[in-house]
Amino acid sequence: METSDLRFAYLLGHEKPKTLLREAVAKNKLAHAYLFRGPDGVGKKKAALALAAYINCKSPLEDDSCGQCPSCRKYFSGNHPDLVLVEPDGAAIKIGQIRNLKHQLTFPPLEAKVRVVILEDIHTMRREAANSLLKTLEEPPPGNLLILTADLAGEILPTILSRCQIIPFGPLKHEDMVLLLLQENDMDESLAHTLAAVAEGSPGRAKFLWQENLLSIRQEVIEGLLLGGHDQAETVARVLRLSEKAAALKENTSEFLALIRLWYRDLLLAAAVGPEAAIVNRDLALSLPAATQLLSLKQLHEKIQRLDLAESQLSRNCSRTLVLETLFFDLI
Repeated sequence: METSDLRFAYLLGHEKPKTLLREAVAKNKLAHAYLFRGPDGVGKKKAALALAAYINCKSPLEDDSCGQCPSCRKYFSGNHPDLVLVEPDGAAIKIGQIRNLKHQLTFPPLEAKVRVVILEDIHTMRREAANSLLKTLEEPPPGNLLILTADLAGEILPTILSRCQIIPFGPLKHEDMVLLLLQENDMDESLAHTLAAVAEGSPGRAKFLWQENLLSIRQEVIEGLLLGGHDQAETVARVLRLSEKAAALKENTSEFLALIRLWYRDLLLAAAVGPEAAIVNRDLALSLPAATQLLSLKQLHEKIQRLDLAESQLSRNCSRTLVLETLFFDLI
C-alpha cells in the first residue's frame, strides 16, 4: 500500500467524520481527546492516522496531508517517533500500559508539533486502567492529542465518554466496501460482493473472513446439511465430518456460527418476501429456492433458536465438538 493511500482523500466513506475533523484542523479547534466509535474494522484507526499526518504535515494541502513529506511517510509507515499506539495486551488494555503512556507524555514531542496517541479498542480497558487515564484525558500535557477507538457493543465508563469529543463512524456502503476489497486484495469481483454483503459494512471483518477461509467452510457445511438423503449411516458420517471441521476453527467458531445464522436469516427473508428479498449470502443464492421448500417458517425459527443455544453453550466452555455435533444433527 502506498503511503498516500492513508490520506483522508483515500479513506472511503465516513464523510461526516472527515468533515468534522477537517473543519477542526482548519479552524484550529481540535479537541484534546477524541473517541472514534463505530463498528469493528470500518477504518477508525486509518482515520486517526490520517488526522495525525494532516496536523503534522510539512506541506499540507487545503484539507489533507500531502502524503509525501518525511513526516507523512513516517506516520503512514508507523515509524514516527511522535506516534504512540496503545493496543490491548491480550484481551485488555492494562494499567501498566497506561502508566507507561503517562510517563511518555511527561516529555515533549521529538519532531512533531503534536504527539498523537492512538488507544485502540478502549472498550477492553480494565476499570483501574481507565481510572488511571482520566486525568490525562481531561487535560493532556501540551503538545499531545489523544485519539481513542472503540466498537459499538463494548461498555465504556461514562467518565471516559465525558472527557472525549465523540466522532461516530458507521458501516461502509456496499459499493465502497467492494471497491476497497478489490483495491487492497487479489480477489474476483463476485467474491468481493459476497464479502461486502456478509461482513455488513466492515472491511476488517470481510478481510478476516477471506483470510480465514470461513466463507468456503460455511458453504461446505450448509450444502452438506442440505443434502439430506435417506442413508442414515452416510448422513451421520457427513455430520460428524462437518462438525469436526467446524470445531477445528477454535476461536473462530463464533464467527462461523454468525455466518450460519446469516444463512437462516436469508432463508427467512426468501420465504417471507420471495425472490426479490435482499439476501447477503449472494454466492449461495441459487440454493435458496430449494432450501426454502424444505423448511417452514416455524422450522426456520427453531433452527435459529438452536444456533442461539449452541452459542450460549460455547460461551460456557462446553465441548466445542460435542456442541457442534448436536447442533448439526438438529439443523439437518
